[in-house]
Amino acid sequence: MTDDSKLRDAKKYVASLKGFYIHLTVFAAVMTGLFGLDYTDGKPWWVQWPLAAWGIGLCFHAYMVFADRRHTISDWEKRKIKEALERN
Repeated sequence: MTDDSKLRDAKKYVASLKGFYIHLTVFAAVMTGLFGLDYTDGKPWWVQWPLAAWGIGLCFHAYMVFADRRHTISDWEKRKIKEALERN
């Protein structure tokens, strides 16, 4: 791997990390507002449904950012491209 590709991969990782932290911040802010709204309306609780659905999405986002990077789709694609180039 060349230094340019390492730098490009590092920038890509930092961008995905930044995206996750933005997602987490928006999630926390919106959920705080929804909890407050649900608390004040006096009706049965409903906030658990958007919390669960969005929370699952946030967990998948976290997995894509923090999982072992050797098993990501882009790494698989890179390996397959390299294999194809070596065959030709």
